[in-house]
Amino acid sequence: MQPLAERMRPSSFDQYIGQEHIIGTNSPLRKNIENGIIPSMIFWGPPGVGKTTLAKIISNISDRPFYTLSAVNSGVKDVREVIEKAKKTQFFNTNSPILFIDEIHRFNKSQQDSLLGAVEDGTITLIGATTENPSFEVITPLLSRAQVYILKELKKSDLEKMLSRVLLEDIELKEKKINIKQNEALFRFSGGDARKLLNILELVVNSIHKDKIVIDNKIVESILQENISVYDKGGEMHYDIVSAFIKSIRGSDPNASVYWLARMIEGGEDVKFIARRLIILSAEDIGLANPNALLIANQAFQSVNVIGLPEARIILSEATIYLANSPKSNSAYQAIGEAQRLVKETGNFPVPLSLRNAPTKLMKELGYGKGYKYSHAYPEHFAKQEFFPDQIKGTILYQPAQNTNELNSEQLINKRWGDKYSK
Repeated sequence: MQPLAERMRPSSFDQYIGQEHIIGTNSPLRKNIENGIIPSMIFWGPPGVGKTTLAKIISNISDRPFYTLSAVNSGVKDVREVIEKAKKTQFFNTNSPILFIDEIHRFNKSQQDSLLGAVEDGTITLIGATTENPSFEVITPLLSRAQVYILKELKKSDLEKMLSRVLLEDIELKEKKINIKQNEALFRFSGGDARKLLNILELVVNSIHKDKIVIDNKIVESILQENISVYDKGGEMHYDIVSAFIKSIRGSDPNASVYWLARMIEGGEDVKFIARRLIILSAEDIGLANPNALLIANQAFQSVNVIGLPEARIILSEATIYLANSPKSNSAYQAIGEAQRLVKETGNFPVPLSLRNAPTKLMKELGYGKGYKYSHAYPEHFAKQEFFPDQIKGTILYQPAQNTNELNSEQLINKRWGDKYSK
């Protein structure tokens, strides 16, 4: 007997739960697919929200050959074999076959390059699924030839609808007398992952040997504590553990930081994912208090790419401890946030004439560049002048934090600008 999650996998849009913003009744994508218009696309979203299921639904309703590869165990040779098969199926005015690649973010550059020509000339229509930001993991030429659709975490109402459907329709469970008295623990341990929700439900049901099965939070917690691998491996608590990791570093606790790092490594987390989070944290939470943090984090990312596990864990540990012990500042993060807010509120003020380039005679006659002071021509490479549009001059966006590096920056700002940027 197939696992519950596989037995209940939807085969049509009407059975599919969630992602209304993408495949709702009147959505452009759904209409295109139902009309046989299938572009190359990438589904990006957390685990268990329906990326693979959506690809299989497209397979079910499209009149095309459908090939599937997993990036975990497929290489360039496998890709080329599929492309050759696709070429053999091509006839005059026939639609191109679909190639679905699960976890496409695990394909390296050469593997992705092997897809490019076939996607570009229409030999295949690519559908990729990824839990990682495709901007980081998919090569630009391939990304530019595919539409990216973001799948969201399933809402509580989606999960409740799924449970109701399972109890009514599954060939096994509908024969049992099951009463889900409380669902909070089911939802909590599944982390919004539909597949894991059904796996946990199946485990709980199979663990209760009674004619009438009553499921509440206490029972779920008790059963899962004895089967911790159901929810503690492979990313089920992915986002909670990442959050704990980041907050421990932000809170300057190297011991807790390394503990959560170990939890991610033991759970099979991608080391590149961890290293990317360290880069983000070094800019957002350490920032100008220790600019070297960004260099260390970036070097850690480059290093784990070269080394890989198991040794990559040492590099990540070193970077994690360094970042946890670094002084903290979010002033750069706050500054860009304030600047973006200001732009949204005030619109597009014209660039002051003095700051504009004047490559033509007419522009010079119109005053472009007039009055601009070339900083390097002045003592200490500084000349006091206005760089803001007139309407917002004097606005303070960057506020130095209280640490050694930024106190020096604050003194320098005050020396150069006097009262202009004083608080």
